Amino acid sequence: MQEKTRMEIPILDLRAQHRQIGTEIDQAIARVLQDQKFILGPEVRALEHELAPYCHCAEAVGCASGSDAILLALMACEVGPGDEVITTPFSFFATAGSIVRLGARAVFVDIEPSSFNIDANKIEAAINKHTRVIMPVHLFGQCSDMDKINEIASRSDLKVIEDAAQAIGAEYHQRRAGSFSAIGCFSFYPSKNLGGAGDGGLLTTNSPELAESLRMLRAHGARKKYYHDRVGINSRLDSLQAAILRVKFRYLDQWSKARRQNAERYRKLFDRIGLLERNRVQLPAESEDSLHVYNQFVIRVLDRDRLRKWLAEKGIGTEVYYPLPLHLQECFRDLGYTKGDFPEAERAAEEALAIPVYPELDSNAQSYIVDTIAAFYRNAGA
Repeated sequence: MQEKTRMEIPILDLRAQHRQIGTEIDQAIARVLQDQKFILGPEVRALEHELAPYCHCAEAVGCASGSDAILLALMACEVGPGDEVITTPFSFFATAGSIVRLGARAVFVDIEPSSFNIDANKIEAAINKHTRVIMPVHLFGQCSDMDKINEIASRSDLKVIEDAAQAIGAEYHQRRAGSFSAIGCFSFYPSKNLGGAGDGGLLTTNSPELAESLRMLRAHGARKKYYHDRVGINSRLDSLQAAILRVKFRYLDQWSKARRQNAERYRKLFDRIGLLERNRVQLPAESEDSLHVYNQFVIRVLDRDRLRKWLAEKGIGTEVYYPLPLHLQECFRDLGYTKGDFPEAERAAEEALAIPVYPELDSNAQSYIVDTIAAFYRNAGA
């Protein structure tokens, strides 16, 4: 097969996105600069009012980052020293870091190999008298098995907090991520499906009491300026980010649909090239009755690092999510976990590779990516 002309394809192309909406973004920024209301204010309130119903929730509370969203959710649920929170070892650091920061213990449960999400069937065995919260992560844009998780939580009188940082708009049984639990946590980091021009986050809830607590906690624990009911943190979403996000929110469903279309095109291309039959590449599975929004399209491959180097040489951007599971991180050594405790998470860390799936990715670029992966295996004699 004749080698294709080299292409340059980043893992994410935010410049292409900005070319489509740059004028609207400029107008939104100018509006905030004209108003000179930079912290919380009308833009943040408007964003909260728009995103709450989108996430099938009664309330939404903006904050400074997705990491802070998790921290604030745990604080609102009064998690502290001596408490345990069950979560996954295969996630971004903030998932467990927020737990430990409050003096609580992160208790890990292994993942399902097909979805990368926490294995709900293994949660109950990890519950004890110290457990306060179950925190699933809707990884890469697909919801965890929330029916099973909520059933377990209800039997044990536990709260559920969703780490939905990568999953805004994702659905499970026709319900949206962030609506299944006491509190849902979202990130507006630039690489997310709904990403800002810096950090930002959001919490969703159907509880007016929790919403009030979250608003207080994000502002140093004060309901009224200078009068503090609790020790909170400074985690206020600024108006510039909110204004930018309100523009992008108008395009979110369109972009998520394009990501899903790109994922389906990958499935057809990989099937046509024959790599699936020979089990050289495993594609991400979509759970039954779910809507995956593909914040990342993560394949599983053997010899991952060599393939990644090959793709980089051919101009194709990739990313590894995540090269070291949380239970093996140096800072969590005192939790007492060792290599081999969570074999599925450890295997995923060795095999998972994200390839481009952003909305502006065209069919020619996807064909080039799949053909280049196939060429790697041909050259390797596979």
